[in-house]
Amino acid sequence: MARVMLVNFGFLLLVMICFGFLSNTLGQQQDDDGDDDTAVYIVTLKQPPFVHLFEEEDLKQIRHRHQSPKHGHTSKFKPKLQPRNISRKRHGRGRPKRPPSIAQTHDSFLRKTLKGEKYIKLYSYNYLINGFAVFVSSQQAEKLSMRREVANIVLDFSVRTATTYTPQFMGLPEGAWVKEGGFETAGEGIVIGFIDTGIDPNHPSFSDKDINSQHSYPTPKHFSGVCEITPDFPSGSCNKKLVGARHFAQSAITRGTFNSSEDYASPFDGDGHGTHTASIAAGNHGVPVIVSNHSFGNASGIAPRAHISVYKALYKSFGGFAADVVAAIDQAAQDGVDILSLSITPNRKPPGVATFFNPIDMAILSAVKTGIFVVQAAGNTGPSPKSMSSFSPWIFTVGASSHDRVYSNSITLGNNVTIPGVGFSSPTDDGKMYKMVSAFHALSNTTSVDTDMYLGECQDYENYNQELVSGNLLMCSYSVRFVLGLSTIKQALDVAKNLSAVGVVFYMDPYVLGFQINPTPMDMPGIIIPSAEDSKILLKYYNSSIERDATTKDVVEFGAVAAIEGGLDANFSNKAPMVMYYSARGPDPEDNSFNDADILKPNLVAPGNSIWGAWSSVSIDSTEFEGEKFAMMSGTSMAAPHVAGVAALIKQTYPNFSPSAIASALSTTALLNDNKGGPIMAQRTYANPDQSLINATPFDMGSGFVNATAALDPGLIFDTSFEDYMSFLCGINGSDSVVFNYTGIDCSSNNSSRISGFDLNLPSITVSTLNGKQVFKRWVRNIAGNETYNVGWSPPYGVSMKVSPAQFSIGTGETQVLSITLEPTKNSSSSSFGRIGLFGKAGHVVNIPVSVIAKIVLS
Repeated sequence: MARVMLVNFGFLLLVMICFGFLSNTLGQQQDDDGDDDTAVYIVTLKQPPFVHLFEEEDLKQIRHRHQSPKHGHTSKFKPKLQPRNISRKRHGRGRPKRPPSIAQTHDSFLRKTLKGEKYIKLYSYNYLINGFAVFVSSQQAEKLSMRREVANIVLDFSVRTATTYTPQFMGLPEGAWVKEGGFETAGEGIVIGFIDTGIDPNHPSFSDKDINSQHSYPTPKHFSGVCEITPDFPSGSCNKKLVGARHFAQSAITRGTFNSSEDYASPFDGDGHGTHTASIAAGNHGVPVIVSNHSFGNASGIAPRAHISVYKALYKSFGGFAADVVAAIDQAAQDGVDILSLSITPNRKPPGVATFFNPIDMAILSAVKTGIFVVQAAGNTGPSPKSMSSFSPWIFTVGASSHDRVYSNSITLGNNVTIPGVGFSSPTDDGKMYKMVSAFHALSNTTSVDTDMYLGECQDYENYNQELVSGNLLMCSYSVRFVLGLSTIKQALDVAKNLSAVGVVFYMDPYVLGFQINPTPMDMPGIIIPSAEDSKILLKYYNSSIERDATTKDVVEFGAVAAIEGGLDANFSNKAPMVMYYSARGPDPEDNSFNDADILKPNLVAPGNSIWGAWSSVSIDSTEFEGEKFAMMSGTSMAAPHVAGVAALIKQTYPNFSPSAIASALSTTALLNDNKGGPIMAQRTYANPDQSLINATPFDMGSGFVNATAALDPGLIFDTSFEDYMSFLCGINGSDSVVFNYTGIDCSSNNSSRISGFDLNLPSITVSTLNGKQVFKRWVRNIAGNETYNVGWSPPYGVSMKVSPAQFSIGTGETQVLSITLEPTKNSSSSSFGRIGLFGKAGHVVNIPVSVIAKIVLS
């Protein structure tokens, strides 16, 4: 009998200014009728999906066949299992396709099981998962689970959304782009799929008429996606750059959470997040960034000539749901995307035997089997340990780092103290200081703090006396209401202009902690002081400079003066990269009890802080960028598409690379030092994060910071197959039934093996518990010329380590096995870290991080 897994990820509201998301997903939604417990369930059937009918190598070769069957070509590959409804028709160019009758089979199954009862089938999954999403009562779900055809039933759960300069910081113009023939061809022919909030197709970042290139966009022959046509996504929205666009919202619509007035029942992006992430990975090169009438240079995606296909499954008003996301993943795989970028994470850790067993990760595993490289944001839940929101070893998880560009603003006080701040604004008149007037001291006679405690936020000009403010700097309080969107910088600036103020100074409420305050466009002189301590210095000077009437205590003279220096010019001298405090950290939690997995997460860090990207023309998600074509955002959502773009460059260079080979190239070539030559640092606290820096560990940054140029010439690669991942899943204690329910693979069969996470051939070694001496194996394949490698290592603290051989010579295409012996020298439960380096005489360097958590010495 199938086991009913009622997975409810519940409700989690995280509000982070400009972190790339404002999560307000409401978890499991029920109808208002208290007796109605209908909900959306994801049902998996025992009959295998299409991708499990073929061996991994067969799928890889089928995927790269570009000949059309109508020209007389037929596939030589046969399914290893013959389903009842297999079709000989091919999907697109040379791609076998599941027949439409699969959906009819699902319909027939539901009718027979739920005879005469009401239900709504939302999706049929038939490529990566054989199953469907259905809106039924808990009693009906139980009835479905009793059928012998059903393998698994999971309650649907909610998910949330987790560049002008970063290509230069990553060295692309002089490095990776040169290797690809320049930006005019970088990424060409590779399709990146985005599961996000959609796209604004009218943005110049996605035009196929690139004014900076005389080279026209080709049509990717292996891709067969389509472009939905709706009133707000009309015919002509797609082109040779934007080659596909669909939307998935059936779960949200059925629940009643879909808001058609702002969510758009089409691929159009009403939020801005999806437009932003797509442009980071694959936006056109040389698009001018003009915000609030100020120029901030020209933008480029990491792979500017890559093609884009959009699968909208996230929405402004509620986030998204797993049933819709799984449908999007399934469709992207059928369409033939090469790279899949997900800047989304679940609202909570999946319950059950292990975090890896959830519909999204298992659908991605099937996608990886077909040859799709999948990159996912780590999540913005750092800096606590085990805060990771991307779990599985077949998913490439990316954390967020800084880069060296900073837009500096500052205010100089009359006592010669200069306070740093942020804000894209012009300066006050050169060399001239202006009086400062607090909003609390500029109230009109009819306004009282007793009736409105938020008067300091400058949101209604009728509350203030224009005579006191005119010609002066207005001081406004920046409280948590700005973070929540209840008050806005834009409204405060409008109030200041209506009062004829010269400029605005925002000081920080001491209760606003742990929020990233990005520079904000200002159409007049202005500054935000993000530090509560610096804000106290400002207020102390201001209060010491005012004169009050001895009797009434009213302010009669404003003595504090200041000048705003302006924040339109970028400074490129910052020490970077640095792991941002909000970036989710390892170790990777294996289950909901926070047991540690023998898997390294994150895999890598990439630029994610203060990133310029394209913005939707109708987005009101960030009022400061409303109506603009570009916005600056921060978060792991912005980091993931940087890596998706680099992965496209790798795939272009090595078309036959497996997803694990791409992951290996990215990982083993990662940078360990910052631009000043020191070790990469990590922020450790929400409050005053720059004052809590320590050396980043693999649980902060994975293998290190993405190195695009070196990743195109990695020398050696680590390969991991689908069968390896299945052996890993079978090796999890108590997982046999769950593995069978999701994949139809019997872990107890003679052909199945069981391994631990540390036995996977990953470019890292992570051991949750080192119980006495253990030997770990890794094998590498040489994709470069003949080369001799010297092996060096530094052991984790409390562990002795030996790697053999200490030197080896390897020819092109040959493999080499490495044996790594680890033995604890002292008992400890604290994580410690080491590293293995393979140093080739032709210049290749392979970096392998080693992480050991608990150590037990055997007597």
